[in-house]
Amino acid sequence: MLSCDQAISGKCEEDLGVNDNEMGECDKQGVTWEVGGCLSRCETRGEVHEGEYGSGYDDAVPSLAHLLRGEELIQRSPKSSICCTSIGKRNELGIWVFNFRTLCMGNDAGSPQGPVTCGSWIRRPENVNLVLLGRSRRGNSCPALLEIFSFDPKTISLSTSPLTTYVLEAEEGDPDALAVHPSGDDFVCAFSNGSCKLFELYGRETNMKLLAKELAPLQGIGPQKCISFSVDGSKFAVGGLDGHLRIMQWPSMGVILDEPRAHKSVRDMDFSLDSEFLASTSTDGSARIWKIEDGVPLTTLSRQSDEKIELCRFSKDGTKPFLFCSVQKGDTSVTSVYDISSWKKVGHKRLIRKSASVMSISQDGKYLSLGSKDGDICVVEVKKMQIYHYSKRLHLGTNISSLEFCPRERVVLTTSVEWGALVTKLTVPKDWKEWQIYLVLLGLFLASAVAFYIFFENSDSFWKFPMGKDQPARPRFKPVLRDPQSYDDQNVWGPVDM
Repeated sequence: MLSCDQAISGKCEEDLGVNDNEMGECDKQGVTWEVGGCLSRCETRGEVHEGEYGSGYDDAVPSLAHLLRGEELIQRSPKSSICCTSIGKRNELGIWVFNFRTLCMGNDAGSPQGPVTCGSWIRRPENVNLVLLGRSRRGNSCPALLEIFSFDPKTISLSTSPLTTYVLEAEEGDPDALAVHPSGDDFVCAFSNGSCKLFELYGRETNMKLLAKELAPLQGIGPQKCISFSVDGSKFAVGGLDGHLRIMQWPSMGVILDEPRAHKSVRDMDFSLDSEFLASTSTDGSARIWKIEDGVPLTTLSRQSDEKIELCRFSKDGTKPFLFCSVQKGDTSVTSVYDISSWKKVGHKRLIRKSASVMSISQDGKYLSLGSKDGDICVVEVKKMQIYHYSKRLHLGTNISSLEFCPRERVVLTTSVEWGALVTKLTVPKDWKEWQIYLVLLGLFLASAVAFYIFFENSDSFWKFPMGKDQPARPRFKPVLRDPQSYDDQNVWGPVDM
């Protein structure tokens, strides 16, 4: 029988595959590890009883031990609410190891900063991936913030401290939504006070700064639920809680569409790959398609009376013109697929058990992801609609507010008010690197050249051509350069008198 103190001393660490090297490395990064996952694992083996957790953990730990069952490994910085999941030895996501101080207090009480309200990736031109987070204010002591963190693809982790921080004024409110331009040089943030502001990013990782600029057409328009750039970055759309939909040229801010009664309240929206269409959904369950060039509504997606279309994403692989929608029918959540040539439903499949709260698609269009209202994420391959990755309770029963694929890695960023930001490596097949493709092509070229040479040198025997009675067989190898002496010997006729 293990006590709580014995477990903390490292008795369970050997069973869980958490070694001293990992602990030491985390200590260097300023990350604290505690034995929540270890206690949960020991409890399931009957080695630790609930009473041995101590009075401070009697209420929280048993329920968490029942939920987690030791399936994932999480590291958490004590100074922020950023978590990183990594692969362990036991299964595809390893073992949960938690900071119990943060677990019991929650994001609001365990962090000196406000909770994370939104997040997004930034793809910089210098082949660097950054993470942008928005934090709401907490009381009078902690203002609302915009923070940018660096991402390490080798360790699948974020930097423990931000590269740059922008402190928001009290009258601006809290950041509600983020939209990063495809160039990675600027982004737009929607605030709770009903305005949007442009932020330009300057410098590199060592000296990065944010410069804020006002967007006159987007001042005092009310709280915005969705903001998004088109794939090519030439258009920008905002959808408000009041149902007002706006589509504008970027960066001129010329108005393409201004529809005050587009929906009861905008729930979600997405641009097509060619920026020809915009799909938008409403809180009342309806979904509309807009033709951007004409600035008019094109059609309304068909649905049954008991169905609610909540989320939408266009395919991005350039070969399959589909629109994916998350549809709620009673307690069942399914993903429906619409053909954008006719806007008719071609099929549906149940991918996630609970209601979906957010949907995302990778930039190459290969994978589609769903985040649920109880903290699960599901990643499927678009070609076969087959589940390749499923993380249960990634955000421990809380609503996932944002979900986005990393531009260059098979990694997703998820955020929630309760758990902050998490970076998760996906258990999907590895992609071919560019140099690997060129290496294969070079190998095929060399192999074909060798095969051609062999066939050429053995062409007589290969094709079995008949040989003349006195015709000698063709020599296998002919000298490229002749001996001058042998050439003179062959000239038996001597000089010819013309």
